[in-house]
Amino acid sequence: MAGFLRRSATTRLLEFKYANGRFAGIRSAFEVTDTVEFRILVPDSTVGAEMILISDDTGERFRFSLTEQARGYSVSIPMARLLAGAKSGLFFYKYRVYTAFGTFDMMRRAHDFSECYVGADTKAGDFQLLVYEKRACPPEWLYGGVIYQIFPDRFFSAGNHPSKEGTVLCRDRETFPSHFKNQAENEKNNVFFGGDLEGIVQKLDYLASLGVTCLYLNPIFEAASNHRYDTADYLRVDSMLGGDTALRSLIREAKKRGIAVLLDGVFNHTGSDSIYFNAKGTYDSVGAAQSKDSPYYPWYTFSQYPDRYDCWWGVPTLPRVNSDISSYRAFLFGENGVIRRYMREGIAGFRIDVADELSDDFLTELARTAAEEKVDAVLIGEVWEDATDKIAYGVRKKYLRGGELDSVMNYPVRRAILEYLTGGAYMLLRSTLLTIYGHYPPEAANALMNILGTHDTERILTALGDERIEACSYSELAEHRMTPAERDRAKARLRLAVCIQMTLPGVPCIYYGDEAGMEGYVDPFCRGPFPWGEEDKEITALYRNFGKLRRREKIFRCGDFALIYVDAEILCYERDWEKEKLSIVVNRSDELYEFRCDAPASELMTQTDGETFAVAPMSFAILKLPADADYSVFMKPGEEEEK
Repeated sequence: MAGFLRRSATTRLLEFKYANGRFAGIRSAFEVTDTVEFRILVPDSTVGAEMILISDDTGERFRFSLTEQARGYSVSIPMARLLAGAKSGLFFYKYRVYTAFGTFDMMRRAHDFSECYVGADTKAGDFQLLVYEKRACPPEWLYGGVIYQIFPDRFFSAGNHPSKEGTVLCRDRETFPSHFKNQAENEKNNVFFGGDLEGIVQKLDYLASLGVTCLYLNPIFEAASNHRYDTADYLRVDSMLGGDTALRSLIREAKKRGIAVLLDGVFNHTGSDSIYFNAKGTYDSVGAAQSKDSPYYPWYTFSQYPDRYDCWWGVPTLPRVNSDISSYRAFLFGENGVIRRYMREGIAGFRIDVADELSDDFLTELARTAAEEKVDAVLIGEVWEDATDKIAYGVRKKYLRGGELDSVMNYPVRRAILEYLTGGAYMLLRSTLLTIYGHYPPEAANALMNILGTHDTERILTALGDERIEACSYSELAEHRMTPAERDRAKARLRLAVCIQMTLPGVPCIYYGDEAGMEGYVDPFCRGPFPWGEEDKEITALYRNFGKLRRREKIFRCGDFALIYVDAEILCYERDWEKEKLSIVVNRSDELYEFRCDAPASELMTQTDGETFAVAPMSFAILKLPADADYSVFMKPGEEEEK
């Protein structure tokens, strides 16, 4: 019969870690001040064991002999001993075991993450160890909250601001597809729908009803395009959004409702049509494209002046800035620079665009500047992979070692959730969850921006649909919509996706309109106007209920994570904090499963109590249990035979 017993369901482990005497679970990131005991289970014939550890930063090799204990072998290592005076470090290690029958190395199997021993001549993957410097004042205000991402032009218009020259202004969301059928025309990015900051102010009560505690705004600085990633003037909020006054009003009114504001920090490139580059001569300034004597000329790298220059991914309207130039650093980080200006206005921090393009030194100075203005300011980086061992442009990044980013956007888990819910890819989900939540420091995990959709991805409802449209024209993508049957299937999967997003460690981020049931393929079709008055009320209610749950249950702030079981039908994981435990069970099958507990439990969404709970097909259960409770999840007896 399909299902599992909790006590026998977890991945088979041979390694166990204890930080300062406390069991560390899957975690492999530890503070500089920690002493970590590494324990391993070994074959009966073992006569000796050692840990071989290599510093990724210096190449230094360490060998630690393990001491025999009652159940295996162990060694305790002060993390500071590995650093030789450095503040942080990344290490890779393996265990070598000597037995009467030969020498063996421990390895972790990729398909199920279980650990086993193989011959020492086998190429076994190394384990990872991150030693980080904990921030004195991490952004704990963000923990347990809900982020809401807004693409300002497409959210809501208060209708008070005139358009600029060269823009196409639309007021009817029904015309949205017609403006984006032609790819060449779309690349102008000059079609606006009039969304502004005052419009966001008018919808703050709606956002509060979703449980939102933090707004993340796509760029708001003056720019030529509707996406505003082509910054024209960092020191002015775009007039079409209401200018600086509107930002102050938004910050003030949001604060009254307990909502913080994050801005999109686009510091790797500017617009070509900007004060700094001024390729079109729009501004009174002498831009880098106009004269080599321009104060901004050193910011950019020209291969053939003025027409050929470094730009972001070859896009000529986005000339790349050399972020290590001192005058650019002073402009951003100086006493009256960009960062301090907006921190003093009352924002809570920045989401850092294309963080991979920025040096560690730049991010360190950015973090220091923001923290000097707000001690618990937050920086969340756009990183699409594991941020602890990411290599970008040949350089190992140090994002989460301390002093740079507080956390990142959780793209790896997004992908794994989608692959699991649409195709049952449980091995990918298992490895991704254990890798991300194992590798990341707890503070970074608690602040992870857990996304299902963003301005750079398909709408989550579209991504969860059955039909995958490949290599279609813009015209086809603009007009395509799911059939009612396809939409129903996607909505069923969305319920499960939202449950996972809202209950994993980190902070769920709702992309505007996802809670209204918006559809759309990738940019520009994922950036449609919000369907005010036409929302899918069932989906909105789902998000609203999870917002209430997160406000009510403190365990979501910093509860530990443990993956209990996953296969193609059932996913189960736990959140633990102090004497409380939540068990989250997701059933993606067509069968009815039953949760049986050996102690009284409560299902939090239905607010029912008992020891037995049904987990319906394509549904979930969130159970609050005593910390020492045991349970099982099996297909309901008789269900299998009836099919």
